[in-house]
Amino acid sequence: MKRLDPFLMSLICAIALASILPCRGQVEHILQHVVTILITFMFFFQGAKLERHAIVDSVKDWKLQGSVLLCTFALFPLLGIGLHLLFRAVFPDALFGEELWSGVLFLCCLPSTVQSSIALTSIAKGNVTAAICAATVSNIAGIAMTPLLTGLVLGHVGAEHSPLGSILDVSKELLLPFALGQILQKWVGPIVRKHKILISFTDRGSIVVVVYTAFSSAVVEGIWHRVSGAHLLEVALLDTAMLALVLGLSHLMGKGLGQTTSNSIALQFCGSKKSLASGVPMASVIFPAASVGIIVLPLMIYHQIQLFTCTLLARRYSTRFLDTSDQGTTTSPQRRTATP
Repeated sequence: MKRLDPFLMSLICAIALASILPCRGQVEHILQHVVTILITFMFFFQGAKLERHAIVDSVKDWKLQGSVLLCTFALFPLLGIGLHLLFRAVFPDALFGEELWSGVLFLCCLPSTVQSSIALTSIAKGNVTAAICAATVSNIAGIAMTPLLTGLVLGHVGAEHSPLGSILDVSKELLLPFALGQILQKWVGPIVRKHKILISFTDRGSIVVVVYTAFSSAVVEGIWHRVSGAHLLEVALLDTAMLALVLGLSHLMGKGLGQTTSNSIALQFCGSKKSLASGVPMASVIFPAASVGIIVLPLMIYHQIQLFTCTLLARRYSTRFLDTSDQGTTTSPQRRTATP
């Protein structure tokens, strides 16, 4: 995972295509309707493939699950607001404008990832079961929490945004299909789980279409006249700083709560991740079409940074685990020979 994520590469290609050949007029209008349908099906399939016992099992270790939710939906938004106030007070004109800040703050309100959180916890020899449960709870909670927090956080920094309107829109376009998928899970679930690769391809393909449509609107509105390469570098540095802070604080939280090493690893990886797969569709529902492109830029940058950084960290944990195991196996024979 050190190389550029293929999914992210496809999104970059969608941005490049939108920058060169943005959809306009009637084509844009049709694509926006297609995007709504694709997002509806994507969340329907998510509800259909999620088995109910996974939801029930996920609430058993309430201390760990609560810690992950605290990192995801409290620590991150507070950190985002704090950094916004700090930089606006100390460097009022040095960093990017409020549009990109809205994207950074939206990023702070998103749920955790599922696949990469589980994969990285597994590489690091952490509690994979706990990671599955934590990521599941985070994504279910995010359907309601993300629009609510987005409204509160953006309202705090002066942006015009209606939390109630966002919650109603997300409930209609995301929560309702998800709930319907859960209701029909007994019949549709086995089919969806049997064709995992096809469903994954459909999900990611849908997000690529969403990104192309969003950036087409943004390009027509002049996004590249408002966002420079220096701005993107500043966003990358800020994203890196936020990730480092949350990784450190979640590690300290695990220690402070007396979590086992394997649980602390799950907390660290689940609590620090932000979901591109959930974030892009949510942004397209919550924000106006012309704003979505610039809103998701910080998220796309964060996505690659979190994969690269957390892969290195997971491998370090794994190496340390193997070193500890090797020491245990080498000392055991010595102890046995010393025994008469």
